[in-house]
Amino acid sequence: MLNVDISNPALYGLDESQLVTVQGHLLTQKTADAFGQMQQHADLDGIAIELCSAHRNFAKQAAIWNAKAQGKRILLDLNNQVLDCQNLTDDQLVDTILNWSALPGASRHHWGTDIDVYDGNNINRQQLKLISDEYLIDGPCGALSVWLQHHAQQYGFYLPYQAGRSGVSPEPWHLSYFPESSLYLAQYDRKSLKQLLSNSNISLKSALINRLDELVDRYVYFIADAPK
Repeated sequence: MLNVDISNPALYGLDESQLVTVQGHLLTQKTADAFGQMQQHADLDGIAIELCSAHRNFAKQAAIWNAKAQGKRILLDLNNQVLDCQNLTDDQLVDTILNWSALPGASRHHWGTDIDVYDGNNINRQQLKLISDEYLIDGPCGALSVWLQHHAQQYGFYLPYQAGRSGVSPEPWHLSYFPESSLYLAQYDRKSLKQLLSNSNISLKSALINRLDELVDRYVYFIADAPK
């Protein structure tokens, strides 16, 4: 655990005490209850909504970030093609990573309100790549994607990452339980994030700190509006 004293540590992936376990993943209790109800409805319609990701703590997100920054994990461009990042500047590398991976301390997956889902009837977890092609109408999660457009909101879920309405590439697999996540977003504090990153072992730290206001505006606050 990092030695930092900040308010609302759960917003930055530093506290899991408020979360419950669902299918091996951690969620808030309200998110878990809503997900269970939505899953039962989808099952009646022939769709098996399965979790492939939920809460990730700061350390896990930092490990993903550092592996990509250090060339130990592949990076994709906006067309899902593998990139050679050897000649990128630090700022270009930051932007490339942020196309698909959240900045540690700034991920909605820290909150326990956001989940990544797939249709277990048509693809298994080992086959899943979490790329947009899988969620097109003729993809293995196409029927799930259509179903979510019609039914997710009635259970309190919506898609925060949509084309032209968010700072990252569209993520048709990423659902947010907006009755809670909207409250968490309102409490988010960029000063706490700066303190956290300054005291962490994160790669590209200088580039991140120098651009932090810009990055928070784009990748934390610029999301599709939650339903009212």
